[in-house]
Amino acid sequence: MKAPILFESWVVGLGKCSAQYTHAYLFLHFLLLPINIRREILMHGESTSRKNHPSLCSDFFLCGFLIVFLLSFHHGCCKSDIHNGYRLTLAVPVEYSVGFIGRAFLMETNQMAPNFKAALSVEAVNGRYSCSLEVFLGDVKVWNSGHYSQFYVSEKCVLQLTERGDLLLKGPKNRVGWRTGTSRQGVERLQILKTGNLVLLDALNLIKWQSFNFPTDVMLWGQSLNVATRLTSFPTNSTEFYTFEIQHDKIALYLHSGKWNYSYWEFKPSMNRNITYILLGTKGLEIYNDKAKKIAQIFSSPLDPLRFLKLGNKTGNLGLYYYSDDEHNFKAAFQAINNTCDLPLACKPCGICTFSNSCSSIHLLTQKDKGNSGCGEGAPGEVLCGREKVEMLELHGVTSVLKIAPKRVNVSKDLCANLCLDDCECVAALYSSDVRECKIYGVVIGVKQIERGYGLSYMVKVPKGTQTSHGKSNLKKWVIILVGVVDGLIILLVFGGLTYYLVQKRRKKLLATATDNNTT
Repeated sequence: MKAPILFESWVVGLGKCSAQYTHAYLFLHFLLLPINIRREILMHGESTSRKNHPSLCSDFFLCGFLIVFLLSFHHGCCKSDIHNGYRLTLAVPVEYSVGFIGRAFLMETNQMAPNFKAALSVEAVNGRYSCSLEVFLGDVKVWNSGHYSQFYVSEKCVLQLTERGDLLLKGPKNRVGWRTGTSRQGVERLQILKTGNLVLLDALNLIKWQSFNFPTDVMLWGQSLNVATRLTSFPTNSTEFYTFEIQHDKIALYLHSGKWNYSYWEFKPSMNRNITYILLGTKGLEIYNDKAKKIAQIFSSPLDPLRFLKLGNKTGNLGLYYYSDDEHNFKAAFQAINNTCDLPLACKPCGICTFSNSCSSIHLLTQKDKGNSGCGEGAPGEVLCGREKVEMLELHGVTSVLKIAPKRVNVSKDLCANLCLDDCECVAALYSSDVRECKIYGVVIGVKQIERGYGLSYMVKVPKGTQTSHGKSNLKKWVIILVGVVDGLIILLVFGGLTYYLVQKRRKKLLATATDNNTT
């Protein structure tokens, strides 16, 4: 029998001092589970001060109750720090269960809601269970020790602050999967600050390690990021990922696909001023130079103070968020990209984002047979390279949202096509006749529909023979049809509905007239 999905239902000490989750509720929820599941998810925590105490119970059900009962006191979230010798263990289910999350909150800040909380978590990821230390602002995860590298465990997930001051995550047989590396540095406690910064402090309250130095996909209010720092976000079930990067001349959003990196949004200070660091303030994202002088700012619209900046893992959009007291959740005060089709992964690879924000695929239309995938690819395992094997198909009325790409200037359209043909890693090219510029792409991603007349030609590499004997592209004809198919259907539905309404109205009027005549 698979373990149930228990979104924070087997939690130790969740909530505030008012005992948000009562002992009776925890015990009742525990008893409702099958006995084998209870054994799997039963959690226990201990500190060195209780390590040698004998067991207080022998009956399994009574023991389960006492453990949950006692730990709701011992691991309550009323405190904001823990000291050397602390140890907390979460049991890991024997069988894998999709969507499973087990979480024990160990610290929280003494603030008005939403406040910050630190938690030890076990989560089902890619067929295994990941063990991590996390920080939350309300219900939003703002930091995760396993953001870049998951620590997979079985049996148990252990958080330990050693007597020597090293903070560890361990699995079975004391296998260490993550650590702060602060042993013998005088660390005395782990604390979560009111800024959301998770810190290790010594006796003089000097910071020996802090989560702010290891940003993930979120930047909190009051946090600063220096040049050459980045936030990174990983879309689910995708090989691509996004970054928000601070560079000397700009801040920018990038899409990473294999060896290729493409920007799709950027912001530059005026007068070519150099950036040293950025800071998330109450009213916006502030940009500073090496003299700590503010040289630019991205403002947020509402008056409410900002709480965090986040790089979305689904869209790759950058947002500034505030907390709405009326709706009791976080709302976007600013988004870098407001048009769906300007997002790099608005559509799947080989898709075109249309005027109606729908996706049309050019993937299947370039297939000559089942063995060819067509768009930027040949037969399985075949590299599209060499003019005898491939050709470039030109698409009008489309462009790419990927801005920074390898390019050549002062070239003709034919030379641009040949540059891609001769490059085995190139799958598409964008030519601008106005500036005679050729951009080379290693992916067919971020393609969107535009009005004609901009002097742009988007060319896709396809297997030889895709074009007709007359030299005209079947693809171009079909793409025009596909790009407009959704918009056309919408128009047809509107006019069809209107026609149906008028016909029905006229028919009713004729029937009413006929009835009146018969009555007369």
